[in-house]
Amino acid sequence: MRPMRLDLAGFTVFRDETTVDFTDADFFALVGPTGSGKSTVLDAICFVLYGAVPRWGGTRGLANALAPSAVEARVRLVFESAGDRYVATRVVRRDGRGTVKTANAGLQLMPPGFNITKLDTGLSPEDLGEVLAGTPAEMEQAVLDAVGLPYEQFTSCVVLPQGQFADFLHAKPATRQQILVNLLGLGVYENVQKRATERAGQAEAKLEAVARVLGGLTDVDDETLAIATAQVERVRELSGAVAAAVPERERAWAAAREATAALAALDADLAGLAGVRAPAGVAEVARAVSTARAAVDGAARTVALAEEREEKLRGELAGAGDESALRLLLRAHADAERLTAEADTVRVALDAARATHDTAVAALGAAREAAARAEAELEAAFRAHEEAKATDQAVALRAHLVDGATCPVCAQSVPRVPAMPAGSAVAAATAAGKTARAASKAAQALVDERDKAAREQDRALVRLRAQHDQLRGRLTELAGQLAGAATPAALRDQLAEHARLRQALDEAAAAVRTGRDAARRARGAADTAEERLRAAWRDFDTTRDGLARFGPPAADRDDVAAAWTTLVGWAGAQAGRRRADRDGLVGAVGAAQSAAEAVEERIGGLLDAAGLRPADDPAQAVAVAAERAEADLRRVTERRAQALQLREQRAEHERQARTARALAGHLRANNFERWLLAEALDLLVDGASGILRELSQGQYDLVHDKGEFFVVDHHDAGLRRGVRTLSGGETFQASLALALALSEQLAGMSTTAASLESIVLDEGFGTLDAATLDIVAATLESLAARGDRMVGVVTHVPALAERIPVRFEVRKDARTAHVERTGR
Repeated sequence: MRPMRLDLAGFTVFRDETTVDFTDADFFALVGPTGSGKSTVLDAICFVLYGAVPRWGGTRGLANALAPSAVEARVRLVFESAGDRYVATRVVRRDGRGTVKTANAGLQLMPPGFNITKLDTGLSPEDLGEVLAGTPAEMEQAVLDAVGLPYEQFTSCVVLPQGQFADFLHAKPATRQQILVNLLGLGVYENVQKRATERAGQAEAKLEAVARVLGGLTDVDDETLAIATAQVERVRELSGAVAAAVPERERAWAAAREATAALAALDADLAGLAGVRAPAGVAEVARAVSTARAAVDGAARTVALAEEREEKLRGELAGAGDESALRLLLRAHADAERLTAEADTVRVALDAARATHDTAVAALGAAREAAARAEAELEAAFRAHEEAKATDQAVALRAHLVDGATCPVCAQSVPRVPAMPAGSAVAAATAAGKTARAASKAAQALVDERDKAAREQDRALVRLRAQHDQLRGRLTELAGQLAGAATPAALRDQLAEHARLRQALDEAAAAVRTGRDAARRARGAADTAEERLRAAWRDFDTTRDGLARFGPPAADRDDVAAAWTTLVGWAGAQAGRRRADRDGLVGAVGAAQSAAEAVEERIGGLLDAAGLRPADDPAQAVAVAAERAEADLRRVTERRAQALQLREQRAEHERQARTARALAGHLRANNFERWLLAEALDLLVDGASGILRELSQGQYDLVHDKGEFFVVDHHDAGLRRGVRTLSGGETFQASLALALALSEQLAGMSTTAASLESIVLDEGFGTLDAATLDIVAATLESLAARGDRMVGVVTHVPALAERIPVRFEVRKDARTAHVERTGR
């Protein structure tokens, strides 16, 4: 697996969108201050592929993926593996309750030659290639198929976590053995042992079940098979004998049935002939029809006479004139007489109203003249008062003062106003003015009262004139209506004649209705009588049709009683001739039944000899017996075959149980696992020794003895040294050799084809001295020069970073982290 491009947004310290382009970075370093986010780049690669990060504690630390206060984190990785290019995407979100969940995860196989710079143009997911996984659940298998490594091996072979680089080199033998068990998946053999034990138990349980079933299979021996076979042969022989006897029995019973049927037919003929009887009262039916028809004709004549009288009266009534017009004229005479009296009364009232109106108008004129005189006197009193005030101002002012008011001349309070001096002109003028004003008001009140009375008389005069005119108009209309009309007495005579004719017409109509009701009753009685006659003929025809096979004589259709008499006599003669043939037919029936019973008894003997019960259908009974015998034979044969199969199954279950128990016993001793671990450690040390020799320029080989690691120093006469005596740089070389060998061994022992095209070391190089650091740098350069994989390191040591051609500098500000590529 070789990363090509990593896109981050909202992921831990990378709040803003960030892209890391590894396209041509065969040897690179992630540099920057401590805490800037260098290791987060490697975390993102693990997270997008596996949904877990080593330092988060696996998938349980999913909430660590979100940047502070962010609600969504997105990571996208483009990588190559075994010549194919893939794009992996994973998105996590925080919901309203604060829970962080994976919202989306997917893996796609990109088209050959796809230019990853097109990702910056906003392509839709459908443009990125074939979808290999579309849900988080599908990602695990899809990534395993593409990368070739599960999560634990990926973090041991491709991305090596910080602080764990030399753990395997310095571990105790038991710890190292457990690490190998975990990394190489040797724990599977313990699972195999458990599965083998389970399978042994399952096989033994099946063996016991088969044994129980086999023990329940009885009657499967050769003797039982022979008995069943013999029974089938006996039933087959019986079937042939019965098959030959059954047709004979059928013929005998058919003859008996034919004789019995002939006897029954003869008895039925005799019963039918003997049952021919004329219905009671058939002679009176025809006479009732004649009587009913005569009654219908009489009722029809009565109705015709009544209808003729009704029509005559209707004509006379029509010729007597329009009764409504006569009543209207008589009412017009009465209205004219009444309205004439009313008009005379209104005329007298009108004359009186005119006289009253004239009197009211004269009184109104006199009142208005008196009011004018009073107004003149008031005006004269007013002028006299004004002249007196001009002569005596003090008196005039005093007239307006009251006790306690302020004087308008001296502005002093006047506790008590002095009395008016006697003989003052102002006082006399004031008294005269009051008298004139009272007279003026009284005169004006009288004018108002008489004006009101005059208006009321005027309205009454107008109303009486309108009423008089209306009555005159109505009398004129009535005079025109009554011009040339008869007198009231003549009109009343004509109306009396109308009433007489109408009463006679009502009586005639009642007679018509009565006659029609009688005619309907007569027709109903006639219909009933005729229906009785038709019923008598239907009974006759039904009886005669029932005897048609005997050839009855022709009937007289004019007299039903005579027809019945002829038919009854003929039926009696026919019955007498047929009674003579019955005795011979009874003897034939007895002989046929005896022959059929003899055949029946012979067939019963055959069934009894075979152990079968008598049956109405012997052939069916024999067929059932044959089917039962053959079914018994098949059941015995099947049970014998089942027993044979169960014996084979029992042998197979015994073999499986023995094999599973043996396998479980071998694996329980751990010998196989110890042998595999020893072989794996030998291969691992051999591979690591070759890599260490190359990294150390031929100085060191790596060996092991009883699980402990040693190095052979060829620059010191092949001295064998413990790995804990190595310097920091030498420890780094040995650990790197083990890591590379371990990754290759994991790939070789994996069940999938791993593509180990890159390795990234997240190791704290800051603790190394200058000399050791130089060895580490040289070792990494040598590893990169091999050209078989991408090499990356995470460091904040400038001396090491400067020797690496491609550097990704990671910086962090108050909001987010940034990545900038430097170097070649």
